[in-house]
Amino acid sequence: MSYTCRPAAIAAVLVLAVLGVLSCGHKEVQYAEDHQRYQKIDGAVEDLRTAYAAKNLGKLESMFLPMDLLDRLTVDIKKDFQTYEEIALEWGIDRIMIQGETIEVYLHWQGHWKKTSADSGFRERGHGMLRWVGVHSILLSSTEGDLPFGISSRHAGPDLRRTGS
Repeated sequence: MSYTCRPAAIAAVLVLAVLGVLSCGHKEVQYAEDHQRYQKIDGAVEDLRTAYAAKNLGKLESMFLPMDLLDRLTVDIKKDFQTYEEIALEWGIDRIMIQGETIEVYLHWQGHWKKTSADSGFRERGHGMLRWVGVHSILLSSTEGDLPFGISSRHAGPDLRRTGS
């Protein structure tokens, strides 16, 4: 049995294949404004993490709304920076909820804090929520849950190392 192909049939198959590839090659974002807002939120959350890990208090304060509630958070963060020489923090976003200008970002985190570079330090993990406000400019307005900020207060306590007696 022998099969012969017509040149027209081959050309038709090739044209269909090329059209299929070209039509799938570019997909526009259907909701461009929402996509941009999610990118801003993701960027703000990442900026918060990197500023904390880099011990950049000025950057952190620029991301906070001027509120009494966040003043306490700032004090706790300053204490962390004074207590720990090295801070490593990772987190992942579990969910983002947006209602008007209010944005709730639920996340899980894990971190490693060292008092000195020679210290083995300790590791912690947890879950929490960052509440942001804004559309064009996104600022932190409050926090809930078990977040890494203020870890030095949670690990404060007597030094249990034995002295020479």
